Amino acid sequence: MPKRTALVTGGMGCLGEAIAKALCDAGHAVWVTYFPGFEEPEPWLERVRKEGYNMQAVGVDVSDYDSCRECAEVLATKGVAIDILVNNAGITRDASLGKMSKENWDAVLRTNLDSVFNMTGLLYGGMVERGWGRVVSISSVNGSKGAYGQTNYSAAKAGIVGFTKALALEVARKGVTVNAVSPGYLDTPMVAKVPQDVLDSQVLPQIPLGRLGKPSEIAALVAFMCSEPAAFMTGANVAMNGGQHMY
Repeated sequence: MPKRTALVTGGMGCLGEAIAKALCDAGHAVWVTYFPGFEEPEPWLERVRKEGYNMQAVGVDVSDYDSCRECAEVLATKGVAIDILVNNAGITRDASLGKMSKENWDAVLRTNLDSVFNMTGLLYGGMVERGWGRVVSISSVNGSKGAYGQTNYSAAKAGIVGFTKALALEVARKGVTVNAVSPGYLDTPMVAKVPQDVLDSQVLPQIPLGRLGKPSEIAALVAFMCSEPAAFMTGANVAMNGGQHMY
């Protein structure tokens, strides 16, 4: 299999790092994005390189189209052609709708959904020209079933699924597949902030498998979707949530 080049947005986060490592293990050259001014790439890169993962990083605010365009230009200047794009970057700003500010609505929609338009729109054309590409976007179980206090997050994640299906139709004959993954609750620092009694009484009882998911499990699925054997899979939204929501 020819070596491909992958870009993982939000790649320095817990799930993003797991995905980036899985793509490295699959033999791809991997770039991750970081948010300039908020994330410092060098300590992270030094750590993962010591672990045997020779990745590269590029700064971008994925919620801002001009920043994404500059990122694409930087990569092109370096001679980097992205074959695999994983839209993983995301944030939460939870509140019931009556208490949700316009600022927090906009922040989540721009970071979680606009970013998918921004990055995919700028990079998928090269995939089409080369006749091969993979776009995988990270949605969520809450984009399918909803969640109290997450009208912004659920709307954005549901939007990712619609985007995925529509774009998959547009590029199906051009060697580019477009898919989504909808993880359930994962064992990440974000979920670790939930009080243990809430996890035990409200979250875990909803999951038939009785545990949180592992980022590495989601990463393995993403790596498959980006592989040559996954060439017949497009327009799919694959649930991986421990049975919490079946559809």
